[in-house]
Amino acid sequence: MQNLASSHHASGTDWVSPLTSESARVMHLLRRATFGYTRTQLEAALSAGFNKTVDSLIETKPVEPPVLAAATTPGGRFAIGTLQQWWVDHMLTTATPFAERMTLFWHGHFTSDYRKAADDTFMYWQNLTWRRIALTNLNSMLMQVTTDPAMLRYLDLATSTGQNPNENYSRELMELFTMGAGNYSEEDVRQGAKALAGWQLPQPDSIATVVVDKVKNVTQKLPVYTSQKAGVFNQKRAFKGSVSFLGTSGALDTQAVIARILAQPATAPFLAAKVAQHFVTPQPDKAYVNRLGDSFRGSKYDVKTLMRAVFTSPEFTAAANYRALLKSPTEFMVHASNALGATGLSKIVVASGSGMGQSLFDPPDVNGWPNNGSWISSNTVVERVNFVTAALGHVKGALPPSKDATRQQLDGVLGPQTANLLNQATDEKSRWFITLVSPEFQLK
Repeated sequence: MQNLASSHHASGTDWVSPLTSESARVMHLLRRATFGYTRTQLEAALSAGFNKTVDSLIETKPVEPPVLAAATTPGGRFAIGTLQQWWVDHMLTTATPFAERMTLFWHGHFTSDYRKAADDTFMYWQNLTWRRIALTNLNSMLMQVTTDPAMLRYLDLATSTGQNPNENYSRELMELFTMGAGNYSEEDVRQGAKALAGWQLPQPDSIATVVVDKVKNVTQKLPVYTSQKAGVFNQKRAFKGSVSFLGTSGALDTQAVIARILAQPATAPFLAAKVAQHFVTPQPDKAYVNRLGDSFRGSKYDVKTLMRAVFTSPEFTAAANYRALLKSPTEFMVHASNALGATGLSKIVVASGSGMGQSLFDPPDVNGWPNNGSWISSNTVVERVNFVTAALGHVKGALPPSKDATRQQLDGVLGPQTANLLNQATDEKSRWFITLVSPEFQLK
C-alpha cells in the first residue's frame, strides 16, 4: 500500500486542493462530468490531458442504450425496476458517460415521475429523448420537452384545451424549467396556458385486451406502442384568439411561447446557475453566473457551449471549489462500481437508491431532487455504508489492487481519520471499504 504519510492531509473539510496538478484536474473533471471512472478510463484521460478530455466528453456523440424489450408491454405496465436497472446498466457500461451524466441532470430538471405518467413506456421514451437532446440547444429542447408524452401527462398539458386551459405546464415551464420565480406574472401563466393548449398523447399502434383480474375475469383494453412517438397537436382543441404573453400579443403557438421565453433576460442566467450548482459550486456568485449566461445566450442557447464554458472556467478548478459538491446517490453508487471495475451491480444500485433518497424516474415532486448537502442525513449515510458492504460482497473475482485507490480515487488528499483507518487495514476488501465510505469519496 502506498505511503499515506505522503498524502495531502487536511483537517475537517478544509481540504488542501491538489488542482494545480494536471492529473488532479483530470480526475476532478471526470468525477463531476461523469460517474467517476474505471482504471482504464482514468489512464486514457490522463494520457489525453484535461483540455482534450473536455473536448472528447463534449463532442463525442452519445451512445444509445440497448432497446428495452418491455417497452412494448400494453399500457407500459411493466415494473419500474426493469426500467431503472436498464438505465443503470447503461451508466455502468456506456462509452459516453458524460452523456449519461447530462441525461441524469436533465432528468432532475425537466422532471416527470412514473407514477403520474402511468405508463412506463412513456418514461422509457423520455429517457431516450433527454439523452438525444442533452447537448443540443434550448430552443429545440423545449419543444421536445413540451411534446414528450410523459411530460404531457405529468404536467397535464394533454388535458388542456383552449376552452379549458390547464395552467400547470405553463407555470412550471417558466418557474422551474427556464426563468425562475419572480420573472413572470400570473397573467403570463394564464395566457401561456391558452397558447400551449391543444397537445394530445400520440395514438397507439394497436390496442390489446389484457386480463387485469383473473378471478373475476375482468379485462381492460390498453394501448400498445411499437415505436417512439411524440405528442400530436389537435387544432380543434387549441385556443382560438389572441393572447398576451411576456410582453407580446397575437395568435401565439407553442414555438412562439418558447421564443418569448428565450428572449427574456432571466432565462440564460437561470439555466447557467443551475448548471453551476450541479457541476461547480453550491453557491455560484452572480458575476460567474452572468458570465456563463452571456456565453449561453450568445451561442443561441447551445448547451455544448455552456458546458465548455463551465469546465474551462477558472472557477471549475479553483481551490475553493475542490470537493465543494456532494455526489448524489446515483453518482456515488455508479462511481463506486466503476472504481471496483464491477459492471454487474445494477440490481444493488437500484435496490439501494430509495434508502439514500434517489429512486430513478420517481423524484419527490416537480422540483426534482434536492442537491448537494440535502443528500446527507444520519439515515442516508448508513445506507451508503450498507451499499458499499453489499457491493463488495457481490464483486465477482479479485478486487482491483487497493494500493493505488487513495491516489486514483481520492487524489491522495486524505483527512487524518481516513488516513489512520487505511494504515490499520490489513486486507484488500477492508481498504476498499474504507476508501468508498470515506467522507472524501462522497465528495466531488
